[in-house]
Parts: sequence; structure tokens; C-alpha cells
Amino acid sequence: MLTIDFMDETETLQESDLHFVEKILQHAAVEENIGEAEVSVSFVSNEMIREINREYRGKDQPTDVISFAMEEAGAGEVMIQGVDEPRVLGDIIISLDRTREQAADYGHSFERELGFLAVHGFLHLLGYDHMEEEDEKEMFAKQEAILKSLGITRDGHESE
Repeated sequence: MLTIDFMDETETLQESDLHFVEKILQHAAVEENIGEAEVSVSFVSNEMIREINREYRGKDQPTDVISFAMEEAGAGEVMIQGVDEPRVLGDIIISLDRTREQAADYGHSFERELGFLAVHGFLHLLGYDHMEEEDEKEMFAKQEAILKSLGITRDGHESE
């Protein structure tokens, strides 16, 4: 079971949006065999994510989603295994401004874009990336499979 800590810094999301993201992340956690784990998801404005992007990635521009994985062992760090605490996967930060812009650009719903970005950020926490073409294919196929298995299609609607 995934414990999700939501923070809507914009105070604009509906309760239904949070339930939707929770459902997707819970499903992704099951698909990826995560077990007991915790994740935090923050929803921010373009301005907020731009500051984070500038500070942590040296890119002075807004982006759609940023993930900060807690389990990546840095140089000289040792991963602690076997502790009976849930895994703390890290933080997912999503720009709601960019979510709306990209939904409009791609011609699908805000909900579908939000779901896509949540899964994308979650997979980054698990160590997936898209730096190399092969890795990108694997990550994007996984994203699509997770969304599709919930009936979330590119047109943005859940199919029953």
C-alpha cells in the first residue's frame, strides 16, 4: 500500500482530482510491486516550479513535473536495507499551469494530463529515466500500460 501525502500549493484542485491521482499512483505501485511505501505529491504554479527547476537543476524555466527520489544512493552513501519502515520513495512536484497548457496543446483532458504527469514522476522515483532512447521506450511504454490498464486513454476519458 502506498501512503501519499498531497499538497496543493495552488489551492485549485478538486477533491476528485486528488482521488484520481491517488487511484493512478496506487495502481502504479501495485504494477511495479512496490509494497509499503510513501510518496509526497505537490501541485504548484509555473512560478513555483520554475524556482525549483532553477535551484536544483540549473534551468531557469518552468517544467511540467520534477521528481526527487529519496532512494538514490549518492557517492559514498549506503542504502539501508531490512528496516521495518515503509520505503520513502521521494517527492513528485507537478505544475498545474503546465498541466493545463499541455492538455490544451495535446487536445486531451486536464485529468488525463495530470494522470500522465503523476505516473511519469512516480516512475522517475523508481529509477526509470528517458536519457537514452532505449530507456525512454521502456519508461514510456510502462506509463502507457499503467494508464491504459485503468482505461485512461489519449482522448482523456476513462473508459468504463
